[in-house]
Amino acid sequence: MINALCKGALVAAVMSFAASSASAGSRPFTARDLATLDRASSPRLSPDGKTVAFSVRSTDWAANRGVSSIWTLDLTNPDAPPRRLAISDKEASAPHWSSDGKAIYFLSNRSDHRMQVWRTTPLGAEAVQITSAPSDIVAFKIAPDGKGLVIAVAGFADCPTLACSADRMKTRAADKAEGKVFDKLGVRFWDSFGDGRHNVLFAQPLDGHGIASTPAVALMQGLETDVPSKPEGDETSFVITPDGKAVIFAAHDPASAPGVDTHTLLYAAPMNGSAPARAISLAGPGSEAGPAISPDGKTLAYLGTKTSDFGAARVGVYVRPLAGGTSHEVDPGFDRSPNHLQWSDDGNALYATVEDMGVTRLIRIDARDGRVTSLTKLGHVSDYDIAGDRIVVARDALDSPADLFLVESYGRAELQLTHAHGVGTLAMSDYEPFTFPGWNGESVHGYVVRPYGYQPGHKYPVAFLIHGGPHGSFGDAWSYRWNPQVWAGMGYAVVMVDFHGSSGYGEAFGQSIVGHWGDRPLEDLQKGWGAALARYNWLDGDRACALGGSYGGYMVDWIAGNWNGPWKCLVDHDGILDTRLMAYATDIPGFSEAETGGLGWRHPEAVEQFNPINHLKDWSKPILVIHSGKDYRVPFDQGLGAFTAAQRKGVPSQFLYFDSENHWVLKPQNSVQWYAVLEAWMKRWIGDTGPKPITP
Repeated sequence: MINALCKGALVAAVMSFAASSASAGSRPFTARDLATLDRASSPRLSPDGKTVAFSVRSTDWAANRGVSSIWTLDLTNPDAPPRRLAISDKEASAPHWSSDGKAIYFLSNRSDHRMQVWRTTPLGAEAVQITSAPSDIVAFKIAPDGKGLVIAVAGFADCPTLACSADRMKTRAADKAEGKVFDKLGVRFWDSFGDGRHNVLFAQPLDGHGIASTPAVALMQGLETDVPSKPEGDETSFVITPDGKAVIFAAHDPASAPGVDTHTLLYAAPMNGSAPARAISLAGPGSEAGPAISPDGKTLAYLGTKTSDFGAARVGVYVRPLAGGTSHEVDPGFDRSPNHLQWSDDGNALYATVEDMGVTRLIRIDARDGRVTSLTKLGHVSDYDIAGDRIVVARDALDSPADLFLVESYGRAELQLTHAHGVGTLAMSDYEPFTFPGWNGESVHGYVVRPYGYQPGHKYPVAFLIHGGPHGSFGDAWSYRWNPQVWAGMGYAVVMVDFHGSSGYGEAFGQSIVGHWGDRPLEDLQKGWGAALARYNWLDGDRACALGGSYGGYMVDWIAGNWNGPWKCLVDHDGILDTRLMAYATDIPGFSEAETGGLGWRHPEAVEQFNPINHLKDWSKPILVIHSGKDYRVPFDQGLGAFTAAQRKGVPSQFLYFDSENHWVLKPQNSVQWYAVLEAWMKRWIGDTGPKPITP
């Protein structure tokens, strides 16, 4: 909870993330705990580096939603506690410091239930409304001179004003006819149907009082694309030049059909709207994104790939003169994919986060020679900020939600700044990584988590978790959806394998799954299961269930017909039953085409080679299927089809349906129900879930 934020800053030295057993807490961790924990995020350092502002999301259980507040912490006083700003009595999030450090800008819907930009002092006593846009602002940045903002709102690409988009939506709302006509892809995306609007950027001038009293200027008129991208894009997709005269942004190429490829371009637009946005990307098949401009305003850095296909193409860091010219890759020998670029204040280095061997590190890349230095070692860095030589990260791990840490610029020490969530009163279970030779004899990594109350000499039932993506990872990271600590709290050991195709192990490892969804990853899962059983005699292989979501749900459906022997039960969440239909019903058909080798009618054998629906005759193990009505990534019929098939075959089965959720289950009460149904299903088929003595 909020009052569990630490009483003194800089309270801990380098953290040992897997050092203690579940004895640290008084009771097991539960799904209700997971849903109601406070969540720290978005650290933002004041320009002088003396204060960090950050967001904390709390849970309003009755309203079934999260509520955000803004806190600050004085980094110059080791005894100063974090302080909740008074303006957070009404919702406040996304803090941004003014360049002089005298103000904090933030997002809030406190006035008319539309999300707008507000301003407060570092003391946070009063809030002043800055914008009055007719629709929600989804992201913003402040011009370096403080005389304007760049805001992202939902609007029509051909509208020159914010009012134009708002008036058009009012006209539509007055028309009671419900039919929508589409003549190109983009019918629906993620969890909503297309209505012609995109996330578009506007420059908002501020008057002498710092208020938006004049109309905003369209920066993307005529570009039918989203900035930030949906659903996970953020403010890192655009940047204002140091002189405040232009904005550089990354956007999906509007010439490409939505969902067909990941081709993104860089654009430049003058802040005063004197000219239309123009593409500044170099010609080629790759993508450019994540722009960052050096402090002197002379050099543009960005993230680039050599292809724009869905998949696991390596991301490199490139730089070129902002005024124009050739680019070069800074880190060509670094076989990982950096994200979230930021320049050092002296312009000699770039910082980024990167997945690497099951952890997500903060790294420093020398802008001159490309030398990469890891600044963090364990856990998962979700966000960070830099001011001078001071770096603050938000970092989590398998046994801890995100807290803020102070990191030395060369990674020699870390100091914990917050205890934002209060998990110290709860039992977090031990975990450790393991490796084994997988497909092609190549090293594959996994994690094992001990159950709550673990005692040597006993063996425990197992939850075998399979991650999605497939270019994802079940690494040393905290999750508010699939969280191994909840299963551990139920009394289960947890085994997770980063099979071939997983992210963070290099480009070849990631791309090895393309065209091989059902064989190479399955081989890794089989060998990983065998390696875990051989290494940890406290895993009870006779009492185990396999569970997966998204691609993991696909793999559960594939396992049901190809490797169901070890399992007492199966759980398929938002999984793919029919890869053929998936390619035509998903909101990103290009993903299916890229992963299976091309268009289905040209390569039907590739689509059918690893199609779970072709192996229904061998389904026999009890299966719980979970799906949601607004999941347009893996459409609802995939889940309903799996349940129907199991029912028609006479396989014990159950179907859990959420009407309002998308590809993720996000609402607190739904999350708790999700875990409750899972736990009941596993107990039903595993039987006795308590520890059993290990017999020779």
